[in-house]
Amino acid sequence: MVRLARPGMQGAMAQFLAENFAAHLERWSPPAKPAFFSEDFWRERLGIAVEEFHAGRAARFVLQPCAAGSGPAPRLDAPIVGTCNYTNIVRGPFLACHLGYQIAASHEGRGLMSEALRATNAFAFEMLRLHRIMANYRPENERSGKLLERLGFAREGLAKDYLFIDGAWRDHILTSLVNPAFDPAWIEAAG
Repeated sequence: MVRLARPGMQGAMAQFLAENFAAHLERWSPPAKPAFFSEDFWRERLGIAVEEFHAGRAARFVLQPCAAGSGPAPRLDAPIVGTCNYTNIVRGPFLACHLGYQIAASHEGRGLMSEALRATNAFAFEMLRLHRIMANYRPENERSGKLLERLGFAREGLAKDYLFIDGAWRDHILTSLVNPAFDPAWIEAAG
């Protein structure tokens, strides 16, 4: 199940990162302080995530397993197996955002992130009325590159020394996905 991140998920989020960051996600992620792995950090951060969503600045989602046909959604504190975040949302004539995502090592290669991103990209285009989603990845992260390609993201270039990750400034391949059903009436007039 893919759903908006919110308070009540702080324990599951801290656990997801504790289990996956050092051995799996760290090589693709900016450096993290010890507090990043605490429930207190995520209690505050998830409250901010809700505020950002209501202000139209970001949409942060978590992936949580649920049994097929099980009826009700899993509890908020159910394990988290991935995240996908639409951040830096800019309105006006740009109507774009940045996409970041991560999946637990134990759930990699099952198509879950592809399925989640198809749903959340549709949400970003239909409900948030964005024109463009930008996703960038390190050239050596072939898995991420193939995922974005399967989802229809177009390669736009290479940004040298783009982000400080894994102890150094790292190049990133720039990609984007443009809303095929964008309505120009969604553009907010200046003033």
